[in-house]
Amino acid sequence: MNQKNLKTKGIKVVLVALLMGVLSCKEAPKEQPKDVDTAEATMKAKEPFFKLSLAQWSIHKMIREDGVDPYTFAEKAKKWGFTGLEYVSQLYNPELEKANYSEEAMAAFVEKSNAEAKKYGLENVLIMIDGQGNLAVSDEKERNETVEKHKRWVDAAAAMGCHAIRVNLNGSSVPEEWKVNAVDGLTKLATYAKGKNINVLVENHGGLSSNGVLHAEVMKAVNMDNCGSLPDFGNFCITRSKDGCAEEYDNYKGIAELMPYAKAVSAKSHDFDAEGNETKLDYPRILKIVKDAGYTGFIGVEYEGSILSEEQGIIATRDLLIKAGKELN
Repeated sequence: MNQKNLKTKGIKVVLVALLMGVLSCKEAPKEQPKDVDTAEATMKAKEPFFKLSLAQWSIHKMIREDGVDPYTFAEKAKKWGFTGLEYVSQLYNPELEKANYSEEAMAAFVEKSNAEAKKYGLENVLIMIDGQGNLAVSDEKERNETVEKHKRWVDAAAAMGCHAIRVNLNGSSVPEEWKVNAVDGLTKLATYAKGKNINVLVENHGGLSSNGVLHAEVMKAVNMDNCGSLPDFGNFCITRSKDGCAEEYDNYKGIAELMPYAKAVSAKSHDFDAEGNETKLDYPRILKIVKDAGYTGFIGVEYEGSILSEEQGIIATRDLLIKAGKELN
């Protein structure tokens, strides 16, 4: 065999070897990096321990002052990166009061809200109920009438796939009297709500409901698995004066006392410093209390400030929650 043929044969051998190598590489299963599971776990650990919902009260000025349609709530929440919706009953009062909260009017509210939530792929979390009477008033007849008014909202929450309604415990200003009234009103309402698979949650929302110890004592006395608390980071003013809050309960103590009964949490905010921290509330400290209680549900953003616009305040609160939540992981 001459030199030219030897050279040609050698090239062919090399080409065949290379081709076989390529084929074997294609056929061989790719080994997964050993640290894939670790990487996924690390990414998961960087996510906050809670889910984010938006409290509709955060846009009450848009609705009441700027004429924004309350049924655009889901669209806005989606745009701002939320996955859950917390409705506020009073923002729909103009149409509902006019119809005297008729079955038809309530059904229309439910249908339109459900359609918008579905359109934007968001979860209906709860409805905050205001202006429907006093659940802790001493007059039993009035208290019972208040329970009846709340039942229609329990029905609405159930039809919307919410897990809860939020109620207020307004009534007597005498602690022992207030406790007895509150336990009675809540027990009656929670008994009805239990049949609808709805939780009845009490927010610290002024008056004696903002006294953490008393609030917790009511929860313990009711002792129903569908009756709980909704700790708000900032609503711990017990009595007000013309100059502001005359008697304020310790926020951090109150949150810690209410968290064992919590089935929802509200992140109140008013103003922020240059680093994005809330100026009056220590969010990392509060979130540690929330996490240490074992809570992993929705935390609702409720911006009430006046310096930033509602949209800016909502985003600032959202970002602070995410930042502080990740740092706890």
